[in-house]
Amino acid sequence: MTPESDPGEPVTPAGRLFLRPEMDSIIHCAIGVKNEMGIDTVKSAIKNSLMIKHPRFCSLLVRDKNGQEHWKRTDIDVDQHLIIVNNKNGFCCSCDDDVDKIVNDYLADLAVSTPLDINKPLWEIHVMLEQKCAILRIHHALGDGISLMSMFLAICRKASEPEAMPTLVTGKRDYRKEGKRQDWSGVLLGVLKVVWFSLVFCLQFVLRALWVSDKKTSISGGDGVELWPRKLVTAKFLIEDMKIVKRAVANATVNDVLFGVISSALSRYLDHRSPNAMQEGQQITGMAMVNLREQLTLQNLSEMMKSNSGSQSKWGNSVDPLQYVRRAKLMIDRKKKTFEAPFTYRIGDLIMSLLGSKAACILNYRVLCNTTFTVSNVVGPQEEITLMGNPITFIRALTMHMVSYAGKAEMQIMVAKDIIPDPEFLAKCFEDALLEMKEAAAATI
Repeated sequence: MTPESDPGEPVTPAGRLFLRPEMDSIIHCAIGVKNEMGIDTVKSAIKNSLMIKHPRFCSLLVRDKNGQEHWKRTDIDVDQHLIIVNNKNGFCCSCDDDVDKIVNDYLADLAVSTPLDINKPLWEIHVMLEQKCAILRIHHALGDGISLMSMFLAICRKASEPEAMPTLVTGKRDYRKEGKRQDWSGVLLGVLKVVWFSLVFCLQFVLRALWVSDKKTSISGGDGVELWPRKLVTAKFLIEDMKIVKRAVANATVNDVLFGVISSALSRYLDHRSPNAMQEGQQITGMAMVNLREQLTLQNLSEMMKSNSGSQSKWGNSVDPLQYVRRAKLMIDRKKKTFEAPFTYRIGDLIMSLLGSKAACILNYRVLCNTTFTVSNVVGPQEEITLMGNPITFIRALTMHMVSYAGKAEMQIMVAKDIIPDPEFLAKCFEDALLEMKEAAAATI
């Protein structure tokens, strides 16, 4: 079928939501490499990549006479999607500047100042030659983090085995092996807890969408905060440090540790900014995305792409740092055993089907405005990998987003600089929180 005769594929409900002006979402992923990149090599790699073969990446966004969005196939001109970043095109940096800061400053400016051109497929690749870094800009309507990560890793190879695909851990746990077998009374109690907490958390979501909001703090935003100038910093962790903390709390996961670190760090930062303003027991709420699909292997995800498919805020030395992990684990375990995630998905899907993308956008926007922050994380490969034979040094995404890679994890923290003028200190709060937990965990061994 030629592009002219293609009637177009309807945009998915989630894609329509992300295309709304109020929710317009672009995924930014920075990939650092060890060796210098040649422009011709980059162009050749793009032309031969799985990305170019995927229908979403070679389709234009079009709207019919009724305003419905469709994907319409088109021919790809790689030069239109490749932006070479250097001093000659207005991007200034000194030789003494830290590479992380240069990349982060460029990303922060890019995130709020440069929308994607709808006259071409909704993706770009910015190549920062001097920093040996490539930045993928992909509209969220093209896919979510898991599918896009799988597509990227499908074109990479292990550094130790040039012909082998990277290993991606799904994090699946066998809860049947945890603890003793429960009797019928235990099963009944478990069912009652699921029902009760499902009702509580689902009701909290409905109230959050209607009028309930977090109490204003020094890190709360205002109307239109999503358009305010940004700053971006990186907090760096070792996965082994997280595992040490994980082993100190019974049946904890790395995710539990991550949320404990966030709770501890935000408590410390809020106490630093407003020492006398915070009250014991005050809560702030974050939004975390979860994957409701069955866990798949990297190979399965690659095939799927080919087929188009609150924390207490008082900080003090008398508090056991591991308490943040225990509280996070308790909260997360409760939520895992409820129907809150499927409920919120079904509510959004129902509103999208009955009332359209505008109403669904209003719902999502209100929930986001009534919370304080958003957080996401994606599991990356365990071992070092290469792209076009060039060893990759880091993989990063935006917002408060953590990506693991080869025993390391880096969290990109994007803030409105008028609200959080010192994100470097906030990043240090995150790093120090994990180190304190590690020390406390080591003391228990």
